[in-house]
Amino acid sequence: DSSAVYGFVNTLEEVLRNEKPDFIGVAFDPKGGTFRHEMYKEYKAQREETPEGIRFAVPYIKKILEAYNIPTLEVAGYEADDVIGTLAWRFSSDEIEVFMMTPDKDFGQLVTDKVLLYKPAKFGEPAQVWGPKEVCERYGIKEPRQLIDFLGLWGDAADNIPGIPGIGEKTAAQLVGQYG
Repeated sequence: DSSAVYGFVNTLEEVLRNEKPDFIGVAFDPKGGTFRHEMYKEYKAQREETPEGIRFAVPYIKKILEAYNIPTLEVAGYEADDVIGTLAWRFSSDEIEVFMMTPDKDFGQLVTDKVLLYKPAKFGEPAQVWGPKEVCERYGIKEPRQLIDFLGLWGDAADNIPGIPGIGEKTAAQLVGQYG
C-alpha cells in the first residue's frame, strides 16, 4: 500500500512549494513505549496497532526525506510530538517563527506569537495557521497554556486519558474561563 507514501510526499511538496521554509525537519515516533507509558500504563491502550500501510510506508518516507536532504529526528522514550514541541520552543525567538505541522489539538498548548500551529490542507480545505487567537477562540480559553487544564478536565479519548466524569467540552471551557 503506497497511499501513505503518496500522501506524505504530496503534503511535503505542497509545504515546500507554498511555504518555502528556511529550515525543516521531520520527527518520528521511536519503536517501543515512551515515558508516558511508564507513568500511565493505559496511555493509548485503546489504540489499535499501527496500520500495516503506515508500517510499510515509514522506511520509504525516511528514504525520501534523505533524498530531499531533510533531517529526521527520533528520540528513544519520547514521542515525535515531544520532539516537535521541544524544538519549536527551543528555536523560536524574536527573529525566528516556528511552525509545528500537525493536526493534533494537543499542540495548541504550545502556541505563542512565534510558535504557530500549521494544520496541513486536507479534503480540499486550505492549510490553516493557528496562533494564540485561534487556539483561544476554538477552545473558549484566555491563553493557549490553559489547554492543558481544559484537556485534563474534558479528557482526551485519542490518548485514552479520562477526563472528569460529567465534564464535557463546554463545561471544561466554562470552568477554565471562570477559575483560570
